Amino acid sequence: MYCFIKSIHAYLALHQVLLQFTHAPLIIVILLNLIKSIYKTKILITKTIKRKEEMKIMTWRSILPTCYKESNNNKGSSSSSTTTNDEKPKKPRATAVSKEGSFLRISLSDISYPGSPLSVDDLSNNSLLGADIHIFTMTELRTVTHNFSLSNLIGEGGFGPVHKGFVDDKMRPGLKAQPVAVKVLDLEGLQGHREWLAEVIFLGQLKHPHLVKLIGYCYEDEHRLLVYEYMPRGSLENHLFRKYGASLAWSARMKIALGAAKGLAFLHEAEKPVIYRDFKASNILLDSDYTSKLSDFGLAKDGPEGDDTHVSTRVMGTHGYAAPEYVMTGHLTAKSDVYSFGVVLLELLTGKRSMDKARANREQNLVEWLRPQLNDHRKLDRIMDPRLEGLYSTKGAQKAAALAYQCLSHQPKPRPTMSTVVKTLELLQDFDDIPSEPFVFVVPTHDRKEAEEQKEEQKKENRQRMRSQRSPTVYSDSSLNKNTVTSSLNSPMHHLAKRG
Repeated sequence: MYCFIKSIHAYLALHQVLLQFTHAPLIIVILLNLIKSIYKTKILITKTIKRKEEMKIMTWRSILPTCYKESNNNKGSSSSSTTTNDEKPKKPRATAVSKEGSFLRISLSDISYPGSPLSVDDLSNNSLLGADIHIFTMTELRTVTHNFSLSNLIGEGGFGPVHKGFVDDKMRPGLKAQPVAVKVLDLEGLQGHREWLAEVIFLGQLKHPHLVKLIGYCYEDEHRLLVYEYMPRGSLENHLFRKYGASLAWSARMKIALGAAKGLAFLHEAEKPVIYRDFKASNILLDSDYTSKLSDFGLAKDGPEGDDTHVSTRVMGTHGYAAPEYVMTGHLTAKSDVYSFGVVLLELLTGKRSMDKARANREQNLVEWLRPQLNDHRKLDRIMDPRLEGLYSTKGAQKAAALAYQCLSHQPKPRPTMSTVVKTLELLQDFDDIPSEPFVFVVPTHDRKEAEEQKEEQKKENRQRMRSQRSPTVYSDSSLNKNTVTSSLNSPMHHLAKRG
């Protein structure tokens, strides 16, 4: 610090000398910018050293939890003696990690950046991710997936292909025999090591019924693989937009929306908040009973902490789902996820994709096209998914549409929190006004007759118009005589005359 101050004094002395020269102001500006950059570098180094010291303390607490528990208990007992009868002791906040002895979730920045206090190799320490996260070898995963056979391929995304497999309980102590989904990083794809690491960090620590369960991973040479629980019904996208097969029932759609909302609310309300950043229909996986779970945490980010209102980051995600303020500024907040949820809720109501180039120009962006109609109950029936065949709750649809309208607000402030969204959707699960049979509109008889008569008249007019448009045929005398002779020879009267 003394050397730093001394260098500033030296530059100030130099400043007095440079004032005598013609280009002194320009040189002074350059020097002042240099001093500013040196000062910023010093602050950054100080923060890095401080963060390393904090992480060392966290690592020791993870390894020796009993010692720190005891000290915390002693601290609590000493402080409780000062609490009066009128004051109630504060209830500790629930941590995002429910593992014994762990009090602080590891952030992605604790490992992914150069100079971070932890490395990927430290993940093998059970105190960081937990004993239920298994480390597989490449050979084991080849066996599990039958050498990544195409017959076991169940999907492919930005990260890479996903294969179905089966793990044996004899493979690892504590590993349950079960079907699994193995996601393989495409080395030539759009995502890479950082996205793989994000999934391991977040899903290795965050546990919730509506987050897909990470069973383990593989980190071997250049190979990066993730092993998840197998979700038998696949993604919401496959069910909602498929051309053939039965459509999702109204009750299933509302159940899926509620489960996904609970998953997002858990992330936002964790002790160290998480912003999902890539909420869309293809990232919502469905269990056999349509329980929805969030998957693919490759783009997830740690939320703002302390006095920060947002996280500044590179704009990433899927076009049509990203919040407008995030696309414009790169400022990421929990309300960005709320907007994305509103897009998926609108897809559930309409059965249409958020972006579709096959639609008319003004209809390609689903939100811009249909959001203005969500608050109009008279127009709501027109935009509901026709494959529902009218088998949905009118009251529930109106409330869900109003909720989607709020979530899709152009400004983040009017959007509700995900906990509010959960409360609203919980009220939409048990409506009794769903019709038992599809609604069929029968055209009245007299209207049908009028429609048929008009159709016949239109046909006659079209015929007359076609005749009038034809050009007249011109015959020469020779061709006319030839045709006359031929037609007379072929006439019935000619044959009768011949017989007589």
